Amino acid sequence: MSDRRPDDGMRPKLEATSYQARFDALAASGVDVHGEASFVRAYDPATVFDAGCGTGRVAIELARHGIDVLGVDVDPAMIAEARRLAPDLRFLERDLAELELGRRFEVVVLAGNVPLFCPPPRRRQLIVRSAAHVEPGGVLVTGFQLGRGYDLAELDEAATSAGLVLEDRWSSWERAAFVEGGGYAVSTFRSTS
Repeated sequence: MSDRRPDDGMRPKLEATSYQARFDALAASGVDVHGEASFVRAYDPATVFDAGCGTGRVAIELARHGIDVLGVDVDPAMIAEARRLAPDLRFLERDLAELELGRRFEVVVLAGNVPLFCPPPRRRQLIVRSAAHVEPGGVLVTGFQLGRGYDLAELDEAATSAGLVLEDRWSSWERAAFVEGGGYAVSTFRSTS
């Protein structure tokens, strides 16, 4: 879940504390804001790379359950907020489309519309570089709103070119059945190498 809009170059980046405050208010009202983390935890991973982690909401929840997690985001304000909220976790300010961490993870998750924030010419590279951090037999998970200039065919092609195979697709983090023409897709790709 995310209200950060794709960066079209025409608007300032969303202020990190306001972004986090929205999720804090939802949680305080009883809304489960940890659907992405629950989805990832179902794979029972020991290691997770939260690619495009924003303020660290998913990474922090995963770490709370004993998972070794690393968060990366290109936005310095988001990373600063993540570090403030969880100073004991590792958060890096880096460009995902250029990233080389030198390690792999059981699950790499791009939650909250991450591909939509990447400039269109770099989206394929974002998926390819993220996939490079999935360990053999591991999973890449993406979730984003549809109908916003990035379609599933592009995602599938980029993931396939990186050696991943589409495993499942849902319309929500709660694993609701995927509906063609729907507004959201959560896709899982398995590493075959």
